[in-house]
Amino acid sequence: MNLDQALIFGILAATIGLFLWGRLRHDIVALAALLACVFAGLTPSTEAFSGFAQPAVITVAAVLILGYGLQSTGAVEYLAQKILPRDSGPLISIGALTLLGACLSGFMNNVGAMALLMPIAMQIAKRQDMAPGKVLMPLAFGTILGGMTTLIGTPPNLIVADFRRAEMGAGFTMFDFTPVGLSVALLGVVFVVFFSRWLVPHRTKHDADSFDTGTYLTEVRMGEDDKLVGRRLRDVENLLDEEDAQIVGLVRNDFRVISPLPGETLRAGDILVIEADPNALGATLTTLGLKLEEAVDTRENREEDEQTDTAEARQDSRTEPASDDSRPQSEAAEDEEDADNARSSNQDDETTLQELVVQTNSLLLDRSATDLQIRSRFGINLLAISRQGHRSIRRLRWTHLGAGDVLLMQGRAEAINTFANEYRCIPLAPRTILIPDRNKAITAIAIMFAVVILAATGILPAALAFTLGVLGYMLTKVIPLRRIYDAVDWPIIVLLGALMPLAAAMAETGAADLLARTLLDQVAQGNAIIGLAMVLVITMMLSDFMNNAATAAVMCPIALSIAELLGVNPDSYLMAVAIGASCAFLTPIGHQNNTLILGPGGFRFGDYWRLGLPLEAVVVAISVPMLLWIWPL
Repeated sequence: MNLDQALIFGILAATIGLFLWGRLRHDIVALAALLACVFAGLTPSTEAFSGFAQPAVITVAAVLILGYGLQSTGAVEYLAQKILPRDSGPLISIGALTLLGACLSGFMNNVGAMALLMPIAMQIAKRQDMAPGKVLMPLAFGTILGGMTTLIGTPPNLIVADFRRAEMGAGFTMFDFTPVGLSVALLGVVFVVFFSRWLVPHRTKHDADSFDTGTYLTEVRMGEDDKLVGRRLRDVENLLDEEDAQIVGLVRNDFRVISPLPGETLRAGDILVIEADPNALGATLTTLGLKLEEAVDTRENREEDEQTDTAEARQDSRTEPASDDSRPQSEAAEDEEDADNARSSNQDDETTLQELVVQTNSLLLDRSATDLQIRSRFGINLLAISRQGHRSIRRLRWTHLGAGDVLLMQGRAEAINTFANEYRCIPLAPRTILIPDRNKAITAIAIMFAVVILAATGILPAALAFTLGVLGYMLTKVIPLRRIYDAVDWPIIVLLGALMPLAAAMAETGAADLLARTLLDQVAQGNAIIGLAMVLVITMMLSDFMNNAATAAVMCPIALSIAELLGVNPDSYLMAVAIGASCAFLTPIGHQNNTLILGPGGFRFGDYWRLGLPLEAVVVAISVPMLLWIWPL
């Protein structure tokens, strides 16, 4: 062992140790390892940041953005509503949800798929009277398994493909991972669904970290062509029962019906007042196939609503004058003019959702949206009101606000902030509340389908194809432009870019060859099949305790060196790394999806191995024969 090899082994050991320690974020550890390689002379300073130019890093960032678009537009929510059975037992419900999670993870980031389906998993657990963890753990493991089926399903696959391209001149293509990955995923999902009933511990603790704003009262209007027109009210109520939502009022021809009869037939123009949980709001709208009443923001609707609001406000004895303001009329007129100019010049500006809490000294107290002319003055919409312990069937725009009310506002961020400051409201911590947009959802699906075809057929390299998809998102505004970069998990990008030179240094110093020879002599004893299984198991063990992308970056040069020493097909060994790095089922820290369910499922650190250990055994038993068949030595 020479000095360079000793240095790289020392840096590698320190890096793995810091990953396992867990006190420092993964990207910080990776940057420290990169700088250590530069200062030790193992990586030229001119190539220190070459890893950030690698196609794998660009592809990961692009896939994260594309996946976020599918999530934020409600496209995946729509698929879940259409595919998942509603009237079935626990086994079928968990099986369908886990299989859907696995399928989604093949084409979007598996963490995003998990986050999107978690609320649905909680609903299934409640409906089936089960502990949440009994549904959450199979879903988490299913999304992890599904990620290994395609090139873009998980970062380790992209790293392995990029490493092969750098070392052998060509990387793996979109569906090269599918034969082995799909067989492992399918049998793994079957095992998880059937055996989770006994192997997942019963825990009843729920996540106490999230804040609770209670339920929202919101309104939806039915158009001429909506599917609910002509249906009876009881049919809609049955649909909403599945989403923990209910109808609390009906507005027809500007008359408020306090207790609409279940047999009432719905008509075009009817407005339903619905009570729903914030997290279920998107699912509720998807189920109904409707849009929020106040979310329609065309110029014609704004003018019509403002005229209607003014007339109705005059007829309501409890409503204060719309111009009830201590400022001079000239100032009010100037504000109106400024607001009109802002709306006309920014009509197509990006909109956002924000929750505001009404303070005890707020100027909103005992006033309504109509009184304040929120839409005409600020260009923002009041979508829903959360008022714990109280319910009102008054129209949202007529509802008099009180201290502690939570308002769901839609509009430009600057306009919402101006409104909050002027009327003394407190913005809540940012929270994703999905409001489905059918047109954007269709656009997102079409763009995703197109770029997958481009990458799969080889017309464009994966990095270029998915970057083209991001450009398509930008041009069609599937995601607001200022949200595009929020969709990227930047610590993962830094981790990938920083570890690439470390992997290259291991190969160039001969450290990978030295470690490979040691493992071959001491463990595999020159047997190629045992060597393949050894690479798979070691990768899985590392992935259980450190980031899976980091594991793939570390193991790729070692696997390639072992294959070269044995004189066998290196592709089978690189595929073993890809499979092993994607299978982290023993701990809550091995994969982000495992961490996501730790609190909501009430799990402890030692709960994962009960299902995870036999699942990893199943993965090894399936993977080794499949690797030998699809990628023969």
